[in-house]
Amino acid sequence: MVRIENMKREDLYKIVKWNNNKSEGDLLKWAGPKYKFPLTLSQLELYFHDMVKSEKYNVFLFKIILEESNEVIGTIELREIENKDNQGWISGFLIGEEKYRNRGFGKIVLQEVLEFAFKELNFEKVGLAVFDFNINAIKCYENIGFNKIKFRKNSRKYKDDYWSLYEMEILKEEWINK
Repeated sequence: MVRIENMKREDLYKIVKWNNNKSEGDLLKWAGPKYKFPLTLSQLELYFHDMVKSEKYNVFLFKIILEESNEVIGTIELREIENKDNQGWISGFLIGEEKYRNRGFGKIVLQEVLEFAFKELNFEKVGLAVFDFNINAIKCYENIGFNKIKFRKNSRKYKDDYWSLYEMEILKEEWINK
């Protein structure tokens, strides 16, 4: 199966590799406006140094590891929302190795991240945003117990098009009782 571990600086090149032959739109779908296209190792290293390794922020960047081969196949980020009491936010969730997509690994990873968020960090709520056209991701999040709480029409502009998204969340008590 899969497990998560803290991302190390030397793992960042994998994220660049996964995005090498992708479009600007693919990068926006995965990372939002956090990075500029094309994605570079220096952008990731700067983010890693300034956010993940900083004591100022509570940001956890995890690598997703395929247990049978110890291969890094993806990434997911969990952060504490500043100025919100015990609330977290998931972003940057990507099964980068395409041959491992649609195998149920996303559900396993989300369960591990939520266990960390609710048991270790004592968050009361965890949220995320997902584009409305990402049907597989929405189904995965709903299967875990996330609920759609807000629809943001035309939230992101990409070229001459606008993309809409859902904000979703799960409460600690909902996760425990599921």
